Amino acid sequence: MSPLPASRVVDVDGRAVELLLAGQGGPAVVLINGSGGPLAGWTRVFGGIAARTTTLAYNRPGIGRSARPADDQTAAAMVAGLRRLLAVLKVAPPYVLVGHSFGGLVAHLFARLHPAEVAGVVLLEATAPEDLTSLKAHENAVQKGLAWLIRRLVPPQRWHETEHTARSAAELAAAPPFPPVPLRVVTGTQPAMAWATRPALLQARAAHQRGLVALSPLGRQVLAERSGHFPQFSEPELVVATVLSLVAAKA
Repeated sequence: MSPLPASRVVDVDGRAVELLLAGQGGPAVVLINGSGGPLAGWTRVFGGIAARTTTLAYNRPGIGRSARPADDQTAAAMVAGLRRLLAVLKVAPPYVLVGHSFGGLVAHLFARLHPAEVAGVVLLEATAPEDLTSLKAHENAVQKGLAWLIRRLVPPQRWHETEHTARSAAELAAAPPFPPVPLRVVTGTQPAMAWATRPALLQARAAHQRGLVALSPLGRQVLAERSGHFPQFSEPELVVATVLSLVAAKA
């Protein structure tokens, strides 16, 4: 495992964005964090990918040294922000987009809105649009209580992406179809606290993961057998190999 290179901050439309950029060649890989996730979340996979191609990871607004956003962080706003960053950095398309958790929504919508710029997509334990609208109905009392307590202890900012999930789901529903690009859906088979989770919730999420695979005729599911929600930590070799397989397919 190689240590992460030093991050730097660039100006994008007058606002600071913290990022890591390393490697050479194409297609470039863009690593998109989960909600609230910092750059350190890619520690175990960044070097292996950057050894083969240009690789970008960045902190979305309000994380690390990135400035707070000027507008509500819906999926469409996050896609637009990412494209502005890529333009400032002069990282040319096409891209292999790798979206973890909530970042999967960004990769998903980016591919729908800008298919000519996308060489492939890896959805890494990614949030599906259906997760935003239906999973809460299957939460038990413990999960609802924990969510309430977290919101009391750490009140979310008005602009934060988790405060605009309904708008993000609507943006995805209104977007053009997903393009027929290579797609890999990496799903952990060891969900955290499965013993305390209603079977209906686990079944619904599994069905939503299969639905992501069906977005593209070139979609395949990759099961991370030793992982929960963070395969990039527990099975980094699998994640790197999956990403680089799409890079090689387009190179």
